[in-house]
Amino acid sequence: QQEKEDLQGKLKLREHLSQTAGKSEATPVPSKNIDLEVKQLQCKIKSSNNEITKRSTIIKSLKNEVQEKEERIRELQAKISHLERDLNTKRHLIEDLRSHLKASQENEKTSNETLESLQRKVKALAEGCSSKKASIDSLKQRLNVAMKEKSQYEQMYQRAKDDLEKKDIKLTELESKMTETECAMIELETAASEQLHSLAKQSAQALETVQKKLLLTSDKIEEFKTFVKTLTGELQHSVQELRTKIKHAKKVGEMKASKMSLSQESVQLAASILNVSTTDLEEILDVEDDEETAKTKMEVEKDKEWLQHVQKLLEAQFPFASYLMDAVLKKLNEKKKLVEEYSSLMKHTI
Repeated sequence: QQEKEDLQGKLKLREHLSQTAGKSEATPVPSKNIDLEVKQLQCKIKSSNNEITKRSTIIKSLKNEVQEKEERIRELQAKISHLERDLNTKRHLIEDLRSHLKASQENEKTSNETLESLQRKVKALAEGCSSKKASIDSLKQRLNVAMKEKSQYEQMYQRAKDDLEKKDIKLTELESKMTETECAMIELETAASEQLHSLAKQSAQALETVQKKLLLTSDKIEEFKTFVKTLTGELQHSVQELRTKIKHAKKVGEMKASKMSLSQESVQLAASILNVSTTDLEEILDVEDDEETAKTKMEVEKDKEWLQHVQKLLEAQFPFASYLMDAVLKKLNEKKKLVEEYSSLMKHTI
């Protein structure tokens, strides 16, 4: 464009010069040279115009390319911003993954520690199994001993059963004797009343004979009292024996249960903790508790009260046979219950 402007300026200058030359006739200038220059200048102007059109088309194409590149730049900037956001999110993800990795490493450490502890436990369990095998062998030996004891207790049970049958026979005999004595007492009472009525009518000699008879009857009554006392004492003694046998059977059952529940290893561990031997520990386990001793004391007190009650009935005025019979029957029922309990306990222990 600058060249075009220069050429146009030169052309205008030439035209001006030609005009001035046409006006001034004093200085003639050859017109052929001027025409040639004008033509050259016009050719140059055409070529410059062509060049300008070419350059303008190139500029337009360059502008289009610039716009495309600007749009491309915008797209790339959008992509860059998007990539930056992705990069930030990926950084956050990497940080999260690092934290998760740290946590997983810590979990792996804890799991390794738990694995080691489990391995130690497995070793301890294996050792415990071996010791339990030894304890099972010892328990088998104790079972053989217990079977022998069982046979001995069966023999003792058979003996106790025979003794109980014998005592039942004695008890029935005593009951029959008690009924006979009651009848005798009733007869004595009636005879004494009749004798008292006759004594009022008879003389002093008859009174002496009656007194002798009364002495005889009093001796008989005293004999009856001694019989009742011995009977009640025997009954109370048999009841006490049954109680002791029941306690012994319960103790044997509890000892068996405790021996079955406690292993040799736990007994040895308890003995080592208490700093005593296993035999001393078994003796400690065999000791009765305070509740059992209190119960036995209460039963002894009840037996004493029953004997005192029988003594009061014997010392009371007539008639007292029904009350005495009730007291004896009460004790007999208690003995019967104890016999049933003892037989059931012996069945369970066997």
